Amino acid sequence: MNLANKLTMFRVVIVPFFVFFMSAEFVPLRFLWALILFALASVTDMFDGKVARKYNMVTNFGKFLDPLADKILVAAALLCFLELGWTYAWVVFAILAREFLVSGIRLVAASSDKKVVIPANIWGKLKTAVTMVAVAVILLLAALTEDFGVAVPFEARRVICDVLMYLSALLTVISGVVYCYDSREYIDPSK
Repeated sequence: MNLANKLTMFRVVIVPFFVFFMSAEFVPLRFLWALILFALASVTDMFDGKVARKYNMVTNFGKFLDPLADKILVAAALLCFLELGWTYAWVVFAILAREFLVSGIRLVAASSDKKVVIPANIWGKLKTAVTMVAVAVILLLAALTEDFGVAVPFEARRVICDVLMYLSALLTVISGVVYCYDSREYIDPSK
């Protein structure tokens, strides 16, 4: 396994620890620890692709695993946010439904006669970047208010969380529509 793929695998391994800190009310500074882990995972997302392209380490495994690792990380964060009441079920549903749809199309394309591995497009990358920034900002607000007692009015915090999650959901839906359109040759019920 090359370095780029190891970075991607590291991102997947971080997820259970992230979920632990999000859920463990008894741990001091739990949201700060969750933010650190999420930020670390997000940084590896930037570097694994750069390393793969720069050192010619691009593999089909990496093309498949990189977006999957993103989905696992973001899904974990969204489910934790839902449990904590920081976002709405319809937002999580819209984002996760797109992720399942895109993963399904990728599987169909990979199992087609052409055995195509469809990499993420610019819309998918933009969606991922905005969602990761949104999650990080929400975690930062939680760390400031819950871990360090900084007085941020609940209404202001709620508006910020809502706007960030709505933006993520909107970009997710747009990227899903674009992805389906671009991959329409693989979405053929007769095959």
